[in-house]
Amino acid sequence: MPPFGPRWSEIRATLELAERWLLPGACLICGEGIAGLLAPNTLDSDPLVCGPCLHRFAALPHPQCLQCGQPLSPGISCRLCAEWPGGLRGVRSAVWLDAPARRAVHLLKYQGWWRLSGPLSGLMARRLQLPLHSTLVPIPLSASRERRRGYNQSAMLAEALAVRSGGAVREVLHRARDTGTQTALTPALRRANLSGAFRATGQAPEFPVLVDDVFTTGATLAEAATALLEAGAKAVSGVTFARALRPLEAASAAGSTAHSR
Repeated sequence: MPPFGPRWSEIRATLELAERWLLPGACLICGEGIAGLLAPNTLDSDPLVCGPCLHRFAALPHPQCLQCGQPLSPGISCRLCAEWPGGLRGVRSAVWLDAPARRAVHLLKYQGWWRLSGPLSGLMARRLQLPLHSTLVPIPLSASRERRRGYNQSAMLAEALAVRSGGAVREVLHRARDTGTQTALTPALRRANLSGAFRATGQAPEFPVLVDDVFTTGATLAEAATALLEAGAKAVSGVTFARALRPLEAASAAGSTAHSR
């Protein structure tokens, strides 16, 4: 994981300015040219994602479930979070995981672009209105996966959110076992696969906010929240950058895109 602290901020600013001088900036999402703000030592000094692309990330519609943040259809109650622990409420996601957001997440997680945590956290902060001075707890990776990637993308988002909100990051969770990839698993299998996967190291914060990159079924957040509640948390909430599209939402989004062309 890249180091943090006073010296790191100075080194990072110098490296970013050198990179921008050697490699003219281009938006990582659309490939068009992008001008940096030439403001060292800030999260937005090297945007990486152009303004139009940031605005094109699709926000989730309202009304949303008060517990899990899933958009609701009129007259239909939410069943997604029916088995969640009662102490986990107020989970929110900034954008739908459509093609542009999927590319951003892929770059952040698998291509080494950890600095994307800057613009993505900015969008999260604006759309989710994270309370000031929150205690942010990133979802941990397994030790082997973090070694391969070189960092934990959820921790990167949490660090960037903390800078924006004046909050603090506490990495009080660890993976008790490696659950492997869950991409092809059904919601029921995800829950079973994650059962007991997290442990808290010591006393949990009273009101932690879990931070993750993508909300798929909510099983990861629910299991992590269970570990925090068992370690003394009074209530847990959560934020993610993106939320996976359900089939009906995906069809609706595709139809809206077609009509807008």
